[in-house]
Amino acid sequence: MGRNARRDPRSLPARVLTNMWRIRRFEEALEELFSRGMLHGTMHLSIGQEATAEGACGALTDGDFITSTHRGHGHAIAHGGDPMLMMAELLMKDTGYCRGRGGSMHIADVAAGNLGANGIVAGSMTIAAGAALTQSVTDSGRVVLCFFGDGAANEGSFHEAVNLSAIWKLPVVWLCENNLYGMSMAQELSTAGGSVANRAGGYGIEGLAVDGNDVVAVHDAVKGAADKARSGNGPTIVECITYRYRGHSKSDRNLYRTQDEIDRWRDQHDPLARFEQRALDSKLLTEGDISACRAQAAADITEAVRQALLQPDATADDLLESAYA
Repeated sequence: MGRNARRDPRSLPARVLTNMWRIRRFEEALEELFSRGMLHGTMHLSIGQEATAEGACGALTDGDFITSTHRGHGHAIAHGGDPMLMMAELLMKDTGYCRGRGGSMHIADVAAGNLGANGIVAGSMTIAAGAALTQSVTDSGRVVLCFFGDGAANEGSFHEAVNLSAIWKLPVVWLCENNLYGMSMAQELSTAGGSVANRAGGYGIEGLAVDGNDVVAVHDAVKGAADKARSGNGPTIVECITYRYRGHSKSDRNLYRTQDEIDRWRDQHDPLARFEQRALDSKLLTEGDISACRAQAAADITEAVRQALLQPDATADDLLESAYA
């Protein structure tokens, strides 16, 4: 595909919509498996944030990298991850991406450019800075897209990574998924300066705030930032305002916000419904096309679950062979 973006929503609307539905159906499948006691530990679902993952990753080119967060299933799928291998990983199967050892918060596919999800808040940022430095030194022409949450913007690693990237004009796009809550703390109560994008000026770089539930807006913002970074003009902070419908994790009782607030975001700002309506209004898709996209996504995830359940379980026999110190 050369240096062209992979999935422009205006030229490939069916592919983009199908992928967003894959992300949602994957997360819903995890919820069901968890409720049946088939998944252990915890997980962080991104239902409601599909446009940010798809729009951002779809703006990259083949060979570009991403770093992800504890809420990273959508990022992995949007960057070309195999839902079956992801599901196998969460089900602790030996054929999962990390042989069943990483689980929900540590899925990685280095060969495909996914440098991994991370259970440490802001952990993705220092990894991205290092990866971007490598691209700069080797003059690879590749860009690193770093996903981080609004809570990560208040960690020391945010300053260290963004400052370094600005000084050396590293080819990195800093993408903040601002879903309005850092665990149970409202973002407006925890982040000085009004927004994460506003902080970019302190580092002498550009900061953009976009509607994170508009896949076209996200795609365009990240495409522009990636092109700029690839040309040697340094990093950009892109803040995507979005919303998660579920709690912070499966252990979150979600008592810090009202059902009215959740319903309002779902009814008025749902990224899937908005893109479907946009595609209909622009005559990019028909009602039949949209139904086909939904059906394809559901079938893909159903098959991913079926195949993953058939995979061999991970064992502890060679566990130490995967440990590094």
